[in-house]
Amino acid sequence: MRLSDFWERMTAVFGHEYAASWARDTVLPELGCTVDQAIACGIETKQIWAAVCANAEVPSILT
Repeated sequence: MRLSDFWERMTAVFGHEYAASWARDTVLPELGCTVDQAIACGIETKQIWAAVCANAEVPSILT
């Protein structure tokens, strides 16, 4: 998944402003870090998105 697709999904789920805040502040137990940290570490966005879905209980239609 491209990074731009990832952010489109984050915005669809959380809204534009809250998506950035959530990505910065919420630690994903599956990864042991935040979205922003995971991206910076080079973790694949598909894996990050799966962790976001698990943590935020995102509807499966968006996965």
